[in-house]
Amino acid sequence: MPRFSFTCIAVAILAALAAGASRAEQLVVSNYGIGANGMPFAIAMEKGLFKQEGADVDGILSSNGGGTTVRILLGGGLAYGEIDVAGTIAAIQQGADLKIVSDNVLTTGEFVWAVMPDSPIRTLADFRGRKLGFTNPRSSSQALDVLLLASGGMKPEDADLTKVGGYGEQVAALSSGAIDIATLVDPVWTKNASRFRAVAKSADALPPLCDTIGVATGKAVAEKGDFLRAVLRARRDAVRFLYGHPDEGADIIAKVYQMDPAVVHAAVARLTAIHDPRPYWGEGRFDIAGMDRMLAAQKSIGALSGAADWATSIDRGFLPDDQKADY
Repeated sequence: MPRFSFTCIAVAILAALAAGASRAEQLVVSNYGIGANGMPFAIAMEKGLFKQEGADVDGILSSNGGGTTVRILLGGGLAYGEIDVAGTIAAIQQGADLKIVSDNVLTTGEFVWAVMPDSPIRTLADFRGRKLGFTNPRSSSQALDVLLLASGGMKPEDADLTKVGGYGEQVAALSSGAIDIATLVDPVWTKNASRFRAVAKSADALPPLCDTIGVATGKAVAEKGDFLRAVLRARRDAVRFLYGHPDEGADIIAKVYQMDPAVVHAAVARLTAIHDPRPYWGEGRFDIAGMDRMLAAQKSIGALSGAADWATSIDRGFLPDDQKADY
């Protein structure tokens, strides 16, 4: 066979391999591998649900959330990401070409306000004048601290809101006495529950507030509709699996997150028990009232200004048919 024929064959093979590789996509999920919000994606990956639904997803990227996740989504040429609602709306207001395509986490039920076991703080009223920790300025933890105080008839200045850093740092600060109350989330809370005492839980103290949403780029909406539909179906299937098989789901999550299985089992049991009136993990359908409440909380700390235009920022067309009607 002439040499040029081998060359042509080699080029054809390389082109085919490149085309195959280009079909695989990555997603970006805020706090994946750390926070509870992204746990269904671990199940979708490990159970092969993305491929079953027709989406060739070969990896999940993690980020610190908010603007960082938006930058990864846009800068990395990705199609879909899970991002907090305030960070998404802020980006859209600044001109980012994004569409909200799913409502993923319907409550902030992972949040717990904890104290040392011997603390005199027993009720929300006892927060007055105390050092109340939050992660960073304009964070969800700061917004929920303010909202929790308001639910008890207090203003932000009635407590000493204290920037601590991450949730791990809050554990250390509470243990050392640097703060009186830590604002924690699962699975960090569950991991440390034996050391502390919960005074308030978001699931009991606050109404449903949208935690994270599914976001697609304008380019993906225009060119990758089938991929987006498959991703949303796979995530819905993963959520249903997690609620239907919480123990097996926890085993999968513990493996992917590289966490103590006992901690993950306890966290999953706590979060799957939340149903009043919304589940923690949603299957995709929108709770506009919950999204509005979260934006109001973020506005109270200056993390957002202006109003969200849901009519132009939401596209329900990629949701499974059983998820297209709002709550």
